[in-house]
Parts: sequence; structure tokens; C-alpha cells
Amino acid sequence: MLHDRVLVRTDIPEGERRSTGGIVIPATAAVGRRLAWAEVVAVGQNVRTVEPGDRVLYDPEDPAEVEVRGVQYVLLRERELHAVAAERLEGADDATGLYL
Repeated sequence: MLHDRVLVRTDIPEGERRSTGGIVIPATAAVGRRLAWAEVVAVGQNVRTVEPGDRVLYDPEDPAEVEVRGVQYVLLRERELHAVAAERLEGADDATGLYL
């Protein structure tokens, strides 16, 4: 990884999905603008706020997707992240574990 890049594995399943009420939503259904969560897999040497294993919130509208050994990943710049959920910070005093 180079510079301020972050490689993430998305939580968005391909194909059909179910709502919390059990309704099946087809893959072709249009979804409004929505942010998505992903797990950080690798970071560049200039990334300061996230580490591998953290979960990040990003805008999936125009992602730079890459396939490595048959697995789909998204390549982002650190400044494209909207929030970080880090379990390593939960034990700290006055820390929520979620930084916006």
C-alpha cells in the first residue's frame, strides 16, 4: 500500500438482500445515497487514523474496486473515510470507539 491509501473489504453482499422485516430486495432495486461499512485490510505508510481490523464508513458511489486472489476489495484515500469504529479504543477512558 502506498501513501494515504486504505484497502477495505466491503460488507455489501452481492445479489439479493433482506430487510430487517424479512422482505427480499432484488439486486436490481435502486437504493438511495447510502454510506457503507467495510473492514480495513491494509493501510499505506502515511495513514494515521486507521489500522487493519478497524471498521470504516465510506461512500460507495464511485469506488475504486480491485480484485486480489479472487477477493473483491475497495481502494480508498484516508480523506474519503467518514467514520472509524475501532475496538482497540473501547477500553480507553472516555472513548466511544467511534470517531467521526
